[in-house]
Amino acid sequence: MSPALLQAYIALLVCGVLLLGAETYVPGGILGAIGGLALFAAMIIGFNFGTLGGTVSAVGIILLAALVLWLWVRVFPKTAAGRLLTLSQDGRDFKLDDEALRATVGREGVALSPLRPSGIGEVDGRRCDVITRGEWMDAGQRFRVEAVEGARLIVAPIETAAPVETAAPGSAPS
Repeated sequence: MSPALLQAYIALLVCGVLLLGAETYVPGGILGAIGGLALFAAMIIGFNFGTLGGTVSAVGIILLAALVLWLWVRVFPKTAAGRLLTLSQDGRDFKLDDEALRATVGREGVALSPLRPSGIGEVDGRRCDVITRGEWMDAGQRFRVEAVEGARLIVAPIETAAPVETAAPGSAPS
């Protein structure tokens, strides 16, 4: 058994475990996948120590993974870092503030961004997600809240009457 192979085996084990741990703080799955591949490569290198060495290596990695999973589920949520990364209560009780939004039905507001057909509006001094029923509106245009669907306000533009043109005295109407 060459020392270089033993060093590669240890390096792959350490890197695999560290990358799987880093997956906790850097989501996306890439680091976890690379860490899993590193552990799998270490398992394969373990078979260069003989059949018994490879089997012991494979069983050890699987047991290590089971231990880490158990620690992750049972111990980690009770640590300071675990409390920061996990919910402290059941999410079934989380509710959208429906009453505050429903109170805006019939009120007027202004588009803070262009509505194409959705965007940001302000009603009663509060920024809200708004959507029209297909109309496009420019930023600054006034609207009326027609309905509430989830967290979005359904709005319609307030049509402003066009100024009536009057003919100047003494001129013929066109």
